[in-house]
Amino acid sequence: MSIGAVEVFKAITAIIQEVERTQISSIRTAAEKMFESLSKGGIVHIFGAGHSRAFGMEMCGRAGGLAPMKLVGLEDIAALEGTTGINLVELERDPQTAHRLMDMHEVQPEDAFVIVSNSGRNGAPNELALECKRRGIPVIAVTSLAHSQQADSRHPSGKKLYEIADVIIDNCCPYGDVILEIPGLTEKTGSASSVAGAIIAQSLTAEIIARFVQADRTPPVFISANVDGGDEHNRAIVQKYGHRKITY
Repeated sequence: MSIGAVEVFKAITAIIQEVERTQISSIRTAAEKMFESLSKGGIVHIFGAGHSRAFGMEMCGRAGGLAPMKLVGLEDIAALEGTTGINLVELERDPQTAHRLMDMHEVQPEDAFVIVSNSGRNGAPNELALECKRRGIPVIAVTSLAHSQQADSRHPSGKKLYEIADVIIDNCCPYGDVILEIPGLTEKTGSASSVAGAIIAQSLTAEIIARFVQADRTPPVFISANVDGGDEHNRAIVQKYGHRKITY
């Protein structure tokens, strides 16, 4: 078999097409719930551990994105503990991490939560979803059903993220999040979830903004800090959400 750039493009394009074919309805339902929270004066918290953090970075504090989006990550706790690393596996697997994050980010009843976990099996994201449900806060999960349905839960409840969330968006990525075989090796290559996640994140942003426009309301959209007037525009928007510690 051949392996290289062309094969990556083909495999990931197929995944994105499957997301479009099967997940638009879920994306629109999730956007509606998020818009409802924003309309009540809430904000949307977006959590992802490891490389799933990239999803939050697609929706938070960037040009063309909405201001009332707040990135929540294991790094928030790791910084206090002096812990380093990309994956922070122990924090991700510990259910107590969820309660620490809820307290740190002062989550309110009018808010919504997007929880991104490719495997959907770990203690922190699943406890975060459960705690949100206990508080009546809507939970949108972005996960790989193909992976999650083949994996055991690491949460004491035995539940996986897709079994907890109000809305499930399947990123349509395969078990193990790799798409290409390497000749002569058991390991595979070509991670897909970050690319699929970026498309889903941008789709959610566009759907939420469409609802602002349909309601004849001005969406609080950031512009690039690298265009003239960008800093002034963004500072003015951030000031509206200063009480929620929103940043650009």
